[in-house]
Formats: sequence, C-alpha cells, structure tokens
Amino acid sequence: MGKSRNRSFSELVKQNKSQILKDQEIMEKIERKIEEKQIKKAE
Repeated sequence: MGKSRNRSFSELVKQNKSQILKDQEIMEKIERKIEEKQIKKAE
C-alpha cells in the first residue's frame, strides 16, 4: 500500500509542477498584453 501511494503522490507533484508552469506562461502572456495596451495609451 505505502509504495503505490507514495508513487501516485510523486506523480501528483509532477502534474502540479507542470500545471503551475503552464499557468505562469499564461499569466506572463496576459501581463505582456496588458503592458502593450498601457504603452499604446501612453503614446
């Protein structure tokens, strides 16, 4: 029981990390779009 549970936990951590990386990429894209809009307004 313990070994299989431990393995699934590490798999969950891997999934979490990849999901966090995807979210960071999306947030960076959104931030860039917002910055571009602000720059256009400032000009």
